[in-house]
Amino acid sequence: MLREEIVINTIPVGPLGIIALKSCEGLGESIDKRISSWRKSRQSEFKKELALTGYEKDSYIIHVENPRFGSGEAKGVVKDTVRGKDVFILVDICNNSLTYRMGQTLNRMSPDDHFQDLKRIIAAMGGKANRINVIMPFLYESRQHKRNARESLDCAMGLQELYAMGVDNIITFDAHDPRVINAAPQNGFENIKPSYQFLKNLCKVEKDIIFDKDHLLMISPDEGAIDRSVFFASVLGIDMALFYKRRDYSVIDPKTGSNPIVAHEYLGISPAGKDVIVVDDMISSGGSMIDTAKRLKEMGAKRIFVFSTFGLFTNGMEKFDAAHERGDITRIFTTNLTYQSPELLSRTDYYTSVDMSKFVSYIIDTLNHNASISDLLDPTNRIKSLIEKYNNGELNQDSAFDSIE
Repeated sequence: MLREEIVINTIPVGPLGIIALKSCEGLGESIDKRISSWRKSRQSEFKKELALTGYEKDSYIIHVENPRFGSGEAKGVVKDTVRGKDVFILVDICNNSLTYRMGQTLNRMSPDDHFQDLKRIIAAMGGKANRINVIMPFLYESRQHKRNARESLDCAMGLQELYAMGVDNIITFDAHDPRVINAAPQNGFENIKPSYQFLKNLCKVEKDIIFDKDHLLMISPDEGAIDRSVFFASVLGIDMALFYKRRDYSVIDPKTGSNPIVAHEYLGISPAGKDVIVVDDMISSGGSMIDTAKRLKEMGAKRIFVFSTFGLFTNGMEKFDAAHERGDITRIFTTNLTYQSPELLSRTDYYTSVDMSKFVSYIIDTLNHNASISDLLDPTNRIKSLIEKYNNGELNQDSAFDSIE
């Protein structure tokens, strides 16, 4: 049974309201349509109760604006009522496609601009909502999550700001280091990984993967991604290896503020003759990922598939085009949880977009009912079922993938 067909047995926390900031409008519209469709077809005696007035709606979108003054200053405006509602705010702090004018200058919106707009909308709600949930797929300043010297702790400070403004829950995806919640350990915080969605899309586009340790190897491109690789390897029953970045700690790169990487050292069994999956939380410039793939091919790896929750591609696609032409990278999978440029989406020969709208809809629908999302946080059983069906040839048609969660 699909999750959207499950009979509800709990009353929602409050009428559902979805605020999709401009950075996340596309994803918000898709989520809104899914939940509206599910709730209209859902069968339950509770739907007749007064408490569920407004449960079935054509749209749950609450319209907001963040207009700018000529000086570049801004404000938040909520155009629909939020009183008593269970509000979910979606924001993509990495959407660099949006611009605003400051005098005669056209500026691109930075993560700081998106974060400020989020706070403006929360402030404009004036405490009238029943509950405020922020869905921030790429956690604000998550790359600055720890202090190595006299440095700011931006991610921790950002979390504390949101909780102080009345946010009840923050839902993020594949946080660079989820231990950042130690900054506010008594507040609601969910860090969700799209492991199942990656494998589902891999099975959909590649029809000849053999999921065993003799034919498939899991690779962590650095020490920070070990937990992701260990999870995949343990669930799939395959081996894992890793690269670690050997850095020159006597030098600090003035452009990045980090110690330069001297070499990528490999630890683990030989990848020769095996398909390889490399998994990480993000592709930024992509230099490390391309170097990893090149090293693996030099060691005899067959096909190399890259899983990355956030494809930022900050230096463009040219290096990845070349890596694909050389045969170093077979296919890249990243999610639509952050902005995808037309340039990226045009690389259909080696790029696959992993649609997360259905999964996020499950999360919102379930949390609105104040029900457990434990099965969404742990996809182990769904992954095992997927691989079993794939191995048995039950997923040969694309339509078959639509019938599974």
